[in-house]
Amino acid sequence: MAWKNITIKTPQEIAIMREGGKILAEIMEKLKEATKVGATTREIDNLAEELVKKYKVEPAFKDYEGYPAVSCVSVNNVIVHSVPSDYVLKEGDVVSLDIGVKHKGFYTDMAFTVGLAPLDSEAARMIHTAKKALKLAITKAKQGNTFGDIGNTIQRYVEYQGFGVVRELCGHGIGHHLHEDPQIPNYGQRHKGLSIGPGMVFCIEPMITMGDWHLKKSSDGFGYETADGSLSAHFEHTIAMTANGPEVLT
Repeated sequence: MAWKNITIKTPQEIAIMREGGKILAEIMEKLKEATKVGATTREIDNLAEELVKKYKVEPAFKDYEGYPAVSCVSVNNVIVHSVPSDYVLKEGDVVSLDIGVKHKGFYTDMAFTVGLAPLDSEAARMIHTAKKALKLAITKAKQGNTFGDIGNTIQRYVEYQGFGVVRELCGHGIGHHLHEDPQIPNYGQRHKGLSIGPGMVFCIEPMITMGDWHLKKSSDGFGYETADGSLSAHFEHTIAMTANGPEVLT
């Protein structure tokens, strides 16, 4: 993939995305607070819709390729894109929240996984591993490094911890559109792939599993779940490459 396929953002455009990312992070914090035992995933999405209206931003996911909700609320073995429903959250559930917004014409995207206490110790370790994998990957988002460096960092850390790395889904560029080039796998080889440069804005999103990494489509037609039924976790931030290095916008 060549640089010509990638939309480079100006400092002014990144400033708009910074505003949108701040709003999105505030929305996510409120969704995390609402993710508790006894709540339905539809109630969490209803809150997401209320917050999007309150902050006067547009939902990024609703009606995207027919998706019917504002947020994705994926539970246990469902890793991403699950349509909110009447499912009632219970103790021990692993809940992945994923939401994006459009602010002044620019998109930002974010995901976070919550474990509902009392949580199995191995499930808690998996969530911690996915969160730390994202943190480590962001440190590799430097000019001169490659997207292979990012994927390799995620893969090595996650597999060292004994978990699986999803290969069928990946991170992505973002900005004028929700999904732009480049695609950013959560696995790879050091120094391989496209080099990272100034003005790039992209989402890094480790998706990991307790068992095998293969996925299958969920019965709702949108979600993806582990083929072996194992638990999964998902974290995501929108990152801008600025003159001062990588900046987490969300």
